[in-house]
Amino acid sequence: MEQLLTYLARALVDQPDQVGLRISEADGARLFELKVAPEDVGKVIGRDGRTVNALRTLLNAAAQKTGQKVRLEILDDRRNAANGQPAGAPDAPR
Repeated sequence: MEQLLTYLARALVDQPDQVGLRISEADGARLFELKVAPEDVGKVIGRDGRTVNALRTLLNAAAQKTGQKVRLEILDDRRNAANGQPAGAPDAPR
């Protein structure tokens, strides 16, 4: 699943060397946190979130075969900087 997600993300962005993936356990599921260059965030999210939703669908289908639950989040350093948080810090709860 990790290889699938990084392959797809690198194919979508202009700076594939900036793609990073962090995996952790959260709420009984594997949490995939995808980080891309700030100017590539929109390409990964897509218009109205269609691209990221397609990535989530593919990831969930792959996880379902192994009986896992997964979540995908896109880390956006631009939004964190606007909130006064350091780059790479998790988003504040809303």
